[in-house]
Amino acid sequence: MSSDAAAEKSATPPTPGSQSGSAPSGSARVGSPIVTVIVLCLGGLIASLMQTLIIPIQPQLPELLGTSVSNASWVITATLLGGAVAMPVAGRLGDMFGKRRILLYSAVLLAIGSLIPAVTSSLIPVVAGRALQGLAMGFIPVGISLMREVTPPKMTAFAISAMSATLGVGGAIGMPLSAFIAESYDWHMLFWVSVVLALVVVALVFFAVPRIHDAVGGRFDFVGAIGLAIGLSSALVAVTKGNDWGWTSGTTLGFLLGGFVVLLVWGYFELRTTSPLVDLRTSARPSVLLTNIAAVAIGFGMMAQAVVIPMMMELPEEAGGMGQTILQAGLWMAPGGLMMLVFAPVSGFLMNTIGAKFTLAIGATVLGVGYLCGFVLMDAPWQLALASLIASAGVGIGYAAMPTLIMGSVPITEAGAAVGLNGLMRSVGTTTSSAIMAVIMTSATVSHGGIEFPSHSAFETCFLVGAIAAFVGVAITLVIPSVKKRAAAEVVTDAPTQATMR
Repeated sequence: MSSDAAAEKSATPPTPGSQSGSAPSGSARVGSPIVTVIVLCLGGLIASLMQTLIIPIQPQLPELLGTSVSNASWVITATLLGGAVAMPVAGRLGDMFGKRRILLYSAVLLAIGSLIPAVTSSLIPVVAGRALQGLAMGFIPVGISLMREVTPPKMTAFAISAMSATLGVGGAIGMPLSAFIAESYDWHMLFWVSVVLALVVVALVFFAVPRIHDAVGGRFDFVGAIGLAIGLSSALVAVTKGNDWGWTSGTTLGFLLGGFVVLLVWGYFELRTTSPLVDLRTSARPSVLLTNIAAVAIGFGMMAQAVVIPMMMELPEEAGGMGQTILQAGLWMAPGGLMMLVFAPVSGFLMNTIGAKFTLAIGATVLGVGYLCGFVLMDAPWQLALASLIASAGVGIGYAAMPTLIMGSVPITEAGAAVGLNGLMRSVGTTTSSAIMAVIMTSATVSHGGIEFPSHSAFETCFLVGAIAAFVGVAITLVIPSVKKRAAAEVVTDAPTQATMR
């Protein structure tokens, strides 16, 4: 084992209620870790599936909802904004009031958010429902932070890897599943299926996730939560709508600058409040800060393939594409999502062997290689699917390492909020990636039948930009300092004394 891995292992605090990292007493802990992990992963997969739920019907949304193209795009944007805000907020709430409780609330939000669009065809209720579906994304960082408390130490790395992989798996399988449902039934069926899945998650969390005394209490920072929501939403709206509004338009610049100003004021407030939503001093530790910056770069790299490859597959052959239907493109992409799940155990093995830092670097490197393969393999669907498989393997290896690095660097009482912030940074990367890929693909076009389509060179540029982002992530990762034993002692000291599971 490398010295870096040893340092990270020594930095991982004992699980709550345990002695020196051993499993705490209690029959719930002994008999159900695997079931708990499966339930948490299933919940994370269903929550992340909502991100791609309506992509197959996106072109028809203006007609289905009786609105304009610009207004219909809010159905996508609302889910993105909800997920970005929910991750750090849900993480903090999980630390304060207990993670199992917040998991249940997140699953209930998903059910309500799915039910509203299922029974209406009006824009505003559908957007509101999609926003609630986005808020359910808080399930993922809370579930990841709970893994350390409900699994034996030897299983924790593998459990976190599997849970982290659901971020990609849900999105990948969502497209073909949604396309099949949309083509076979009325579009409302997409949301009725979501209602059923959400209720299944509610039941499984209630009955299968053990109750533990992990709530640390405290005062919730409502002002900080509102400030973060306003600042993030304003900045992300500018990024997501910039291509429609124009990047130099007053509206785009107003939202962007306004969001940054609010976030600066929010940061000033958070540094001076006694119980902040996000402890920025802890977040400024080099090991945490650099991991979050790497998350932006790697999130950017992950999303680029999800945007570029399906579009290239679906373009008409006369315009340089491959003429695939939405369902066919989704089926070509689905193995990439499964590849993330297949490589989750590999990530766990690597983290236990060489440490999370080098595991993240390896994952980002494989992601970059996948993009380089896409750059030279662009002549057939199977070639793009191969590039997607390689890139997805990199995501599967690297995504789990980020929360592991974070949790090894913060007090256990802040694990949920810290993992949520890391998830937010990944969301910033994916959002920025979508916007930049859209700019690149509209900057070099070819005309066919009076319609402008991205040119071959535009797709090549997208692959190169994705590769550069991934390799930037590698460079940042390699300078993340190892967590020393002294820091580990501080983390353990901060951990509350907790009762065993009921």
